Amino acid sequence: MNLPLYAMGLGAMVGLATLTWTISLIKRDVSIVDAAWPLLFLSGALVYAGGTEEYSIRTALVLTLVLLWALRLSGYIVTRNWGEPEDRRYQDIRKKYEPNFALKSLGIIFWFQAFLAWIISLPLWAALTMPAEASSFDLLAVLLWGIGMTFESVGDWQLSRFKADPANKGKVLDSGLWRYTRHPNYFGECLVWWGFYCCALSTGAWWTIVGPILLTYMLLRFSGVALMEETIVERRPEYRDYIARTNAFFPGPPKPSSVHNPA
Repeated sequence: MNLPLYAMGLGAMVGLATLTWTISLIKRDVSIVDAAWPLLFLSGALVYAGGTEEYSIRTALVLTLVLLWALRLSGYIVTRNWGEPEDRRYQDIRKKYEPNFALKSLGIIFWFQAFLAWIISLPLWAALTMPAEASSFDLLAVLLWGIGMTFESVGDWQLSRFKADPANKGKVLDSGLWRYTRHPNYFGECLVWWGFYCCALSTGAWWTIVGPILLTYMLLRFSGVALMEETIVERRPEYRDYIARTNAFFPGPPKPSSVHNPA
C-alpha cells in the first residue's frame, strides 16, 4: 500500500477545494462547491494513477470511469446553476455562521468536503495503485457503474426538462425514473461508488468499504435525501402524496395514490 500517495491525494483535493473557495469569495456564492465535488475525486484519482508503479489497462479503465462520471456530473451542475443565485441550503448556512462566514466557509464547507471526498476515494486509491488480475468483480463493477450512470444522468436530464417548462412550476416530477424513486440521481451515484468498490475488491482491499458506506450514509441521511426533503413539503404540498406512493431511494413500483378524487 502506498500511503504517501494516498496522502498526496488529500493534498490535491484540499488544493482544489481552496481554489474553489477563492472563486466563491469573488462570486459570493459557496454553492459552486457542488460543481467542484466530483472534480475532487478526479483530482485524487489522477494523483493515484500518476503515482502507480504499474500503469495497466485496468488502471486506465478505472480512471476512465472516474473521468466520465466526474465530468458529466460537474458539467450538469454548472449548467443547472449558471446565472442562478446561491443555493437556498448554502444561504441558510451563511446566515447561521455569520459574521465572518467567508473565512469560516473555507473550513466548514470546502475543506470539509475535501476530507469527505478523500475518505470516500479509498476504493479508487486501492483500485488504481494495487496490482490485480481481471476478475468477476471488475465485470460487476462495470455493470454497477453503467446502471448507476444511467440512473444519474437520465434522472438529471428528466428533471432539467421538467423544470425548463414554465407550466411545471411548483409541480412535482413523478414520471420517468422519478415514478419509481424520488431520487434516481442519488441512487445512481450510490451504485457508481459501489461499482468502484468492486474494482477495489479485485485487489483484495475489502476494507475500503468505508468509502461507499460513507457516501451511502451521506446520500440517505446527511446531504442527500434527508436535506432535500427537509422543507420541500412546506413549499410543495403535492410532495406529501408523492412521498406516500414513491420509494425514497431504491426503485420500486409506485403505491396507489392517497389522494381520492370525487366521482
